[in-house]
Amino acid sequence: MMLNLQRIVRKRIVRIVVFVMVVLFPMPVHADKIGWPQNIRIGFVPAIGQDTHDYHRPLTEHLKKNLGTEVVTVSGKDYAGVIKALVYKQIEFAYLGPKSYIEAKEQTEIEPLVMELGKDGKPGYYSLIISKKGSGIDTIESAKGKSFAFTDPNSTSGYLVPTVMFVRDLHIDLKTYFKSVIFSGSHADSIRGVREGRIEVAATNTFDMYQLQERKEISEQDFNILKKSEIIPGSPVCARKDLPESLKTAFQNAMLSFKDNQNALKTMYVGGFVKTDDKTYDVIRELERYRKQIRK
Repeated sequence: MMLNLQRIVRKRIVRIVVFVMVVLFPMPVHADKIGWPQNIRIGFVPAIGQDTHDYHRPLTEHLKKNLGTEVVTVSGKDYAGVIKALVYKQIEFAYLGPKSYIEAKEQTEIEPLVMELGKDGKPGYYSLIISKKGSGIDTIESAKGKSFAFTDPNSTSGYLVPTVMFVRDLHIDLKTYFKSVIFSGSHADSIRGVREGRIEVAATNTFDMYQLQERKEISEQDFNILKKSEIIPGSPVCARKDLPESLKTAFQNAMLSFKDNQNALKTMYVGGFVKTDDKTYDVIRELERYRKQIRK
């Protein structure tokens, strides 16, 4: 009789302990982590004037908390470096531009999970052709014979879109219209180069202009906007296709919930993220096909 009573007491104690553990220390939401890597690596291109790890820390900390897994920031020298890291499976996820996404898609199996929203909540951003205020270059016509800078050959707003704007929309032959055409290396270099008078005309975008304005490095009054493109789909955050579906779903949900962290969104100059798919970037593929045709 005494033994039976002891067994009953022990069973009740075990049940109470289990209940308390479940309430106080719940299991992670993503209990099914079969096939997940020990560390999740995300590739980023360098942030303007900031350490890439510091700039993306609010996002990576958010992902770490939501996924229950260590998240590692991998900084590429440029878009090409991040694409290479995807191809060689040195990263699981990548924050790319629209053009670099379609180029990466041609080289390896990836899929876009979410798309970046602009600070104003719009699903994209705009390419700009700029000059320095007071330079006398306040129209595309007055830019003839001046020096011109693209940013990076893999940039959407700094190369692909302005190239098509010049040739298709403005019927301009870049080789003969400008005194010289160079690649500055980045949007920041183009913007600063124009402000400092080292570059007369340049291609950039609204996102980077806004970012530098918010950091008080430049003023909107420093520049003329000679041409503005139609809206470009926002930058995609993509995943290698061979990753477990549970990881991709968990990652996508974590990115979508980042909208609740308003302070972090402000420091990153974005409005959040929304779901996206490969078709969203068909417009970029069309522009790239056109660009390749005019090079023949």
